[in-house]
Amino acid sequence: MSAAGTIERTAPTGVEPSVPGQGSRTRAVFALARFEARELLLQIPVFAFLVLYVVYTGWQMFSGRDGMDDFPVLQDVDRDTQSGPILLGVALFVCANRAVLRSRRRDTDRHLDVLPMEPWRRTIAHGLSIVPFAAVTALVVTFQFTWAALKPGAIGHGSAAELAVGPLSVLLSGVLGVLAARLVTSSFAAPLLVVGIVAFGTLVSVGASDAHWERWLWPSVSEMSHTALPSDLIGRPAAWHALYLSGLVVLLLCLAVLRGGGRTRTIVAVTALALAATGAGVAGQSPGDPASLAAARTEATVTPQKVQSCVTHGRSTYCAYPEWTGRTADWARVVDGVQSLAGGAAGGERLTVRQRVDARYGLDGDAALAPSTTRGTVTVGTRWGGNRTPEFAVGVASVLVAGDEESGGTMCDARGVTAMWLALGALPHPTTAFTNVTLDDHVDGAEVILAPTNPVSLTSEQTRIVQELLRRPRYSVVPKVKAHWAELTSPKTSTARAAELLGVPAGHGGTQTSDGDSCGG
Repeated sequence: MSAAGTIERTAPTGVEPSVPGQGSRTRAVFALARFEARELLLQIPVFAFLVLYVVYTGWQMFSGRDGMDDFPVLQDVDRDTQSGPILLGVALFVCANRAVLRSRRRDTDRHLDVLPMEPWRRTIAHGLSIVPFAAVTALVVTFQFTWAALKPGAIGHGSAAELAVGPLSVLLSGVLGVLAARLVTSSFAAPLLVVGIVAFGTLVSVGASDAHWERWLWPSVSEMSHTALPSDLIGRPAAWHALYLSGLVVLLLCLAVLRGGGRTRTIVAVTALALAATGAGVAGQSPGDPASLAAARTEATVTPQKVQSCVTHGRSTYCAYPEWTGRTADWARVVDGVQSLAGGAAGGERLTVRQRVDARYGLDGDAALAPSTTRGTVTVGTRWGGNRTPEFAVGVASVLVAGDEESGGTMCDARGVTAMWLALGALPHPTTAFTNVTLDDHVDGAEVILAPTNPVSLTSEQTRIVQELLRRPRYSVVPKVKAHWAELTSPKTSTARAAELLGVPAGHGGTQTSDGDSCGG
């Protein structure tokens, strides 16, 4: 039998070449997306920054920041999850761009053109390859927030829209890299674009223009304040911003698909819908703070008693914003510890501990709180744990010794020594606490001691005396403080006299007068 006859018998006749159906094409797109995602993971920048992001986030959660994370405020924790994925997003932008341009670099475009999968479907696959990295980011963000929320001292309310910013930023970065590859077919475009975006962002941050709508066009909008505000006073358009980012991700991918030749009715309809969602998000997040929010912030700042609840622990009254009412017992333990060391009427004085915050400028403001002039009133902030605990103790001791917070900032005499020993003497690690409450984080000579309102200034001699007292057993100092309470809390008593009353050897301190000491040294 001839070869021709064999070919005639085996060749199919009357059968049209099979064309892949829609289901087969969809499966092919997802298969290519899985392959490209695996290829992205094998890229050194993506793998390195993904591991760095996960490890650094875990280290933050488990190590804490000197006790400052022991009592997290959840409306701040959700925003803290947004900065971590930035480097991962940059790596995905560059590597996704290179992945799309791989066929051009290797001169295999002509081979891909004969395949059933059109270029625009391959573009969709490249866009979908970013999704697993956004999913990993979402898992890390969820774990980070849940870890904080399950801590016994956690308060406040988180926002799902704020938590979505991190994963959406990762998606946006990768999709932007895909679009850039479809618009500019040079491999050098992506690194140059990264440098350009960073330079532009720097110019905007230092420029005169800082309009609300301009700031919210960036994926992540950070705030400079270190003050925790009640959740109803934050005023961030988080939901609108999440809508804006979601619409922008889909819109950029659709533009890349259209550039690749995908002009089906479905693609056009999705593009129009994504454009509408992006526009709605921009419109919703652009206006500034409404007048009602400004009024609520002013009320919470100027007349906090109108929005606070008060409870009594022991002798004193504790007033807090609604989300902080469960923390009053922690404040009471510090107050009781300080008062247990005080003498005279101060040991049984009824104090009013009032939580205060300056919310008038939102999260952009970080103004210091003015001291109260009301006798027996102590200010406590919205942060707790770490250094905030001994700082609050300094505020309590200053009021017990000087009468009010404003007078507590001018104790350049024996009262400074008395107040500092009261504040630190009852703490578990007084010498460490002394170091933590100083402005420069070390005890050496004249010091400025932090408090919720006015700081307390100590001369070099006062610092030396306090250090000596903190080294001694508490039971040896308490009787002397209580026995000489009236003299130790008098503005006419000098530092040298305080040292004599407390049994501390005299030294060479600041300039002394009959009325007190100079804060100059």
